[in-house]
Amino acid sequence: MRDTEKHQGLRNQLVKLLQGKGITDNNVLEAIRKIPRHLFLDSGFEQYAYQDKAFPIGAGQTISQPYTVAFQSQLLEVKKDDKVLEIGTGSGYQTAVLCTMGAKVFSVERQKELFKTTSLLLPKLNIRPKVLTFGDGYKGLPNDAPFDSIIVTAGAPTIPKPLMAQLKIGGRLVIPVGEKEQIMTLLIRKNETQFEKHEFGEFRFVPLLEDKN
Repeated sequence: MRDTEKHQGLRNQLVKLLQGKGITDNNVLEAIRKIPRHLFLDSGFEQYAYQDKAFPIGAGQTISQPYTVAFQSQLLEVKKDDKVLEIGTGSGYQTAVLCTMGAKVFSVERQKELFKTTSLLLPKLNIRPKVLTFGDGYKGLPNDAPFDSIIVTAGAPTIPKPLMAQLKIGGRLVIPVGEKEQIMTLLIRKNETQFEKHEFGEFRFVPLLEDKN
């Protein structure tokens, strides 16, 4: 698990790039500065790990580009010990960023291959989400609800109602919504029945799959 001075220097450059793109949350930037993204990628991609690009990670999935990870994380406004539900663990990189920001992360992954790989990787990096589980992200984790915030790392055609129901009043749900291209969407729960909606332009994600069984 090599993390060299060169890697750290490349992360510093990445942080400057993200600042130039409008990421201002120091908690987010410091997490990205600390997390060795190259360890979440196939070794063939290591030399590209600190470019602002998405890469395949297996099972038809990708690791999001750092800007997307930073942008979604910034929208969450994470405070220490916040309960954060993550839908789509994937490589575990977004999980690691949230844990490093001080969140108690409850993460769900529906691809068995990725779930197994990430379950082994995160402890090696001393990243310890509260819950890492294999299951259907559309349903969320009702037994652990409510959550201070929820992040969805795959494109959903609509916002799943179970996730809205699992958000605390005052909580924030960040989700890319759309079929081929997605609009990054933030919902803030105002009370039991009302949500405030904000949209932040187009992003591109792999689709959020629903278990039809």
